[in-house]
Amino acid sequence: MFIAMNRFKVKSGNEAEFEEVWKTRDSFLGEVPGFLGFHLLKGASADEHTLYSSHSTWDDQTSFENWTRSESFRKAHSGASSRKGLYLDHPQFEGFEVVI
Repeated sequence: MFIAMNRFKVKSGNEAEFEEVWKTRDSFLGEVPGFLGFHLLKGASADEHTLYSSHSTWDDQTSFENWTRSESFRKAHSGASSRKGLYLDHPQFEGFEVVI
């Protein structure tokens, strides 16, 4: 199994809008071979931001990489640039192979 995560530092005061974007977006993940599940995680808050992480699980790394090259990926991320003002930096990607 493979876990793909993106960390977002959401600017303080933008949390509700950021969460609404994720709740109402079309992800197209259900139509992608190898996709197992998705969660949006909310972490600790600091003065300037609240930490969030998108967390998707896949059969394997190849399935995830195929998703990133798919038309479904392009459709799911088509409006991402318009939401950059909600967070401090670019999302930080982390990928993990499940060992146990």
